[in-house]
Amino acid sequence: MYFDLQKHRESDKSVPSTYAIGDVQGCFDDLLRLLEKLDFDPDIDRLWFTGDLVNKGPNSLELLRFVRGLGTAAISVLGNHDLHLLAVAAGAVKIRKKDTITELLDAPDCEELLFWLRHQPVLHHSETLDFTMIHAGLPPQWDLGKAGQCARELETVLQNFGYEDLFLHLKGDGPLNWREDLAGWERLRFITNCFTQLRWCDPSGRIDFLGKRRRASAKKKRSLPWFEVPDRASKPLRIIFGHWAKLAVSPPARKGPSGVIPLDTGCANGGRFTALRLEDGHYFRLKCKNKAVPWKSLAISDISSGKPVGL
Repeated sequence: MYFDLQKHRESDKSVPSTYAIGDVQGCFDDLLRLLEKLDFDPDIDRLWFTGDLVNKGPNSLELLRFVRGLGTAAISVLGNHDLHLLAVAAGAVKIRKKDTITELLDAPDCEELLFWLRHQPVLHHSETLDFTMIHAGLPPQWDLGKAGQCARELETVLQNFGYEDLFLHLKGDGPLNWREDLAGWERLRFITNCFTQLRWCDPSGRIDFLGKRRRASAKKKRSLPWFEVPDRASKPLRIIFGHWAKLAVSPPARKGPSGVIPLDTGCANGGRFTALRLEDGHYFRLKCKNKAVPWKSLAISDISSGKPVGL
């Protein structure tokens, strides 16, 4: 049975909690409201962010300053919007009309914030809590060991001199299949795409970025959500991830492996913030105040049914 952490915290505020939170995307005011609801105490509690700290929302600058200021009380994995910010700052890509990162790029402490951001991991695993956190997905061939190895390869490039070259070599979709002999920029492009972009792939692990092969006549070529691929090597793990705001959130299993736990519920698009307390599996939700069309969630069991699914 789960320990009743809620009752224990009500009688003893010194009991620490770890909260995993879905994609924030610059929604700083909403995050503060959520943390107030959680009764978050940075002296004893910890925050896990599923990536995409920036962009879309109204205040990426203050959000990044706040999370950086939490020090060891917070950890975030890198998402595709975080990498886009780094790529724009490096001059590798142009800023887009819909981006909301101009204020951040013009800030006097921008360089310090980006230095901190590119030193965040792309995978975080806790043996103590028995959870693994990524932003997007894992190809079916990767177990925790292989995923950790590939994460370190990408992190090493991002955290060292000349990291800007990475963004010049991320253009293009390929390679679409994992091979152990992938090398150089092709290997790093595949690794980056999995950790920050992956949603769909076929049973062989071939990436389908837009889910166009969901209705392929041949079953072996039909795209599935990456976590529904039969016999994927990461199946024993409890994986927390973001990136896919249209997946319905479901509680983690209380015994044994639970598969996957999506936490992005579209805050920047007028949806909700979702936080999961890892010690007892308790969910907290907060309606966001950003004015936009809310996401409509789909149950994970329905995602492969052929219904149109937004990305």
